[in-house]
Amino acid sequence: MPTDTTPAPEPRFTIVEESAKPRIDWRIWFPFAILVLIAIIGLFLVRMFVDSERDQAKTEWQTRMGIVADSRAADINRWFDEQFSDLQGIAGNQAVQVYLQQIAELSADPTQQDQIEGLKEYLRNIITVTADRAGFTVNTATNVDVNETQPALGGILIVDAKGTVLAASPNAPAFEADLRSFALGVAPGQKAVSDLYLNDKNVPSLRFVVPILAQSQGAGSAEVGRVVGVKQVAQELYGRLAQPGETTQSGRSVLVRVKDNKLIYLSPVADPQHPLQPLTSPFGIDATDRDVVFGAQNPGSFATDKTNYRGEPVLVTSRALSAVPWVLVYTVAYDEALGAAEARFKTLTAVLFLTVGLIAVIIAAVWYYGSSRRASQAAYQFNQMARRFEEQRNLIQLVTDSQPTSIFILDKDDQYRFANRQAAKDAGISATEMIGKPIANVLGPAAAKRILRLNHQAMEENRTVTEYGVVEIGGKQKMIQSEHIPIKATAGGMAGVLAVEDDITDFVTERERRARNLNQLVKTLVNVVDQRDPFAAQHSARVAQVARAVAKEMNLSDVEIETAEIAGNLLNLGKILIPESVLAKTEGLTDEERGMIRNSIMTSAELIKGIEFDGPVVETLQQAQANFDGTGNPPLKGDEIVITARVIAVANAFIGMISDRAFRQALSIDQAIEALMKGVGKGFDRRVVAALINYLDNHGGREDLSGNGKG
Repeated sequence: MPTDTTPAPEPRFTIVEESAKPRIDWRIWFPFAILVLIAIIGLFLVRMFVDSERDQAKTEWQTRMGIVADSRAADINRWFDEQFSDLQGIAGNQAVQVYLQQIAELSADPTQQDQIEGLKEYLRNIITVTADRAGFTVNTATNVDVNETQPALGGILIVDAKGTVLAASPNAPAFEADLRSFALGVAPGQKAVSDLYLNDKNVPSLRFVVPILAQSQGAGSAEVGRVVGVKQVAQELYGRLAQPGETTQSGRSVLVRVKDNKLIYLSPVADPQHPLQPLTSPFGIDATDRDVVFGAQNPGSFATDKTNYRGEPVLVTSRALSAVPWVLVYTVAYDEALGAAEARFKTLTAVLFLTVGLIAVIIAAVWYYGSSRRASQAAYQFNQMARRFEEQRNLIQLVTDSQPTSIFILDKDDQYRFANRQAAKDAGISATEMIGKPIANVLGPAAAKRILRLNHQAMEENRTVTEYGVVEIGGKQKMIQSEHIPIKATAGGMAGVLAVEDDITDFVTERERRARNLNQLVKTLVNVVDQRDPFAAQHSARVAQVARAVAKEMNLSDVEIETAEIAGNLLNLGKILIPESVLAKTEGLTDEERGMIRNSIMTSAELIKGIEFDGPVVETLQQAQANFDGTGNPPLKGDEIVITARVIAVANAFIGMISDRAFRQALSIDQAIEALMKGVGKGFDRRVVAALINYLDNHGGREDLSGNGKG
């Protein structure tokens, strides 16, 4: 029996000897280094624990303040909805709509003025009741001494389409100047609310507009007038900023908005020392350290490092209002929220630091006591570790040499630090000769360029880099999978990259052969079906063509695109089990025959169950007749249906509509699109239909299908 005389592999790791210099006695300093390391780790863990506790406290306050901010924002939005609802009650009153139309029709006849006045009086009664009930009316007083009436500050008016006042509640403001400009500037058919302003009594007020539409049987009724409301809002609106059951002493909600690069307070700040009135702007939006500026620019966010208008640290969160371009900002003083917690954290930190220090002292004492025993064991343990290291190194060399892949390590200077037998074989020299030499000198600059590019990328990005490509090795073109793994620098070693190059030429060749065979099988099966069903000839191929195009429009993965195409080609495979007499039948089908054709797609899935595909081809066919709303077979709906099945459903229906059949002529592409749009949300996924339309209109789909159907 022949004897294997191959010598044991030589160690191919190099050890660089340093020049002689004073050596550190680690027997003395190593224990102290360990103690310092333990102390540092302990202090780091203490800091992490305290920071975790602090973050938890901040998270609790974020949640707590978020609840208050959400509650107040919802209450403010509800208040605006109530105002529009009150005015809409007038605008939606059928009598009001009819009277405005009658006034417009009678206004040209001077003999109808009495009737017009009667209609206006009815309108005045309606808006007066609403103004009193909804709080638009502002009661004015008369100065008896000088007989001077205070300004009209609030009320409701009805104006016609020309801007003429038809009715106004008692003491309503005159429809002129800013009020008229705002009311007539609103787009037809739209409701609106003005910016907050101070009225003649310096009271914050708002103006509202709601359109009055003519009585009509259809949609899009013309606007015949507008309901205009003017309301003092300080008492109602600002009262809703206070949180019921507020448990904090410093919690405060304010309304702000950004306009012309300024931060404007819309609600007052009741601070005895530093009061702020509505519509004041103490600073611009560049004051990003201020709570209200942060809240206005970042609705929904939370911060703990901002200051209020007095420069005091606060916690802040905010919410954008849906009814108006305002932001509700809610703040709590930092000292009240986290002051006690910070004091507790400082105490805890000090206690834990002292504990770590005490533990370090105890460890030092224990080490000092046991140092004599450790010294006697040190040499023995060192020898044992060296022996194990040598065994592991030899094992690694043996294992890598047994692999058919090329494995080597390059250091940061692109020099070989390790190479297995296959790497040496590819290089044409022994592994021992490779160690310490630049790769460009061993393989040549051209061959080394690719490896160095991948190595440098792996080190720069600190991640594994994998590449597939054709490489010439030994004069032959081979498909190589090249994997480059960065190696961190460790004590006694150097940073570098582990390269593993695997020859996958045979695997790729076999995969391509299988793909060709599968494609040929699919084409053969499609041809068999086309020959048996002359009225649906090329149907599967056209479905596959459209399915592939739609899948690409939707940016699906390569596997999903291929799955959609294969499923489209095999869609009608089940028809090989249906008699040709049924497939070629020109008159009406019986229920049994119709069921056979309807179930042919499921039959197609059953026939190919045993074939292995890269993607879910079988599942696609099984779910191709599922409706998006869940009414199909199987009873799946929405995203429960695999995306490729949703693509096939649209493509199959589309091709069926634009193709001639025994019982009807083909529809045009536009007619087919219209039919698909009617089925969106019911039978079809809107995204798939949109992708099909985009393919047809913008990427040459109509031209691709022009020879297959009507355009």
